[in-house]
Amino acid sequence: MTQTPQLTEDGSYTFFSLEYGETYHSRGGAKEEAEKKFVESCQIGEKARQQQQICLLDICYGLGYNSAAALATIERINPHCQVHLIALEIDPEVPKRATEYHLLSPWGTSLLEVLDTLAQSHRVKTPNLTAHLYLGDARQLIQKVNLEGFLADAIFLDPFSPTKCPQLWTVEFLSLVARCLSPTGILATYSCAASVRTALQLAGLGIGATQAVGRRSPGTAASFQADYLLPISPQEEEHLQTRAAIPYRDPHLIDTPLQICQRRAEEQALSSLENTSQWKRRWQGKKV
Repeated sequence: MTQTPQLTEDGSYTFFSLEYGETYHSRGGAKEEAEKKFVESCQIGEKARQQQQICLLDICYGLGYNSAAALATIERINPHCQVHLIALEIDPEVPKRATEYHLLSPWGTSLLEVLDTLAQSHRVKTPNLTAHLYLGDARQLIQKVNLEGFLADAIFLDPFSPTKCPQLWTVEFLSLVARCLSPTGILATYSCAASVRTALQLAGLGIGATQAVGRRSPGTAASFQADYLLPISPQEEEHLQTRAAIPYRDPHLIDTPLQICQRRAEEQALSSLENTSQWKRRWQGKKV
């Protein structure tokens, strides 16, 4: 269930999820987050200049901001580019309400109309866009996307936080997500959690940093060709050697959030790795 739109610091709006106790976007700026942390991090502009076809996978579509920002960028740079978008969302009311409140209007009226059709009909076909909105648990939907052989040039990974929605940050789920990424594609997420970065690495991806938007810490970019990603800092590298980096696991992709969190807590309790408090104190000392 979502409440009425809430203003963020860049003048755009987001929703607050009562179920997860979090907003859908950074309070620092919902539009800015979509454009910088997702679209720019996935190098959508560069891809639009170089390619005549772009495939996008938007995991946890929500209000549709990440897809809207990507489509607007592609249209501006290469209006003849063919785009194939697959979006996954569990709550069909969220994208509907976003278009009802005209929250996508900053990206233009024509795009608002297209994404309103997507929210209502779950599919759109225009001369330059083929889009599908798949509804349900992303753990099952990603298996459908795999079976279709879809390979994305960019993946937007935008669930609620790992502690609130651990089922979409597990090694098993992210391994399936990685199979949907093209050899030169980039995955972007707002999370910099060590557990998430470890899971992405175990899925076979190299990791890098994204711009910090609305918060001090950066997000994460991942790719099979990570040499052109921004490197993470030495401090973040060492964080991957602590108990915080123990990933969430969901062996059969059916466990509850509580079961997934309990499994990780048990593994952490048995671990001989350094705890996060020690890591923080050590780095505080290095900065003095």
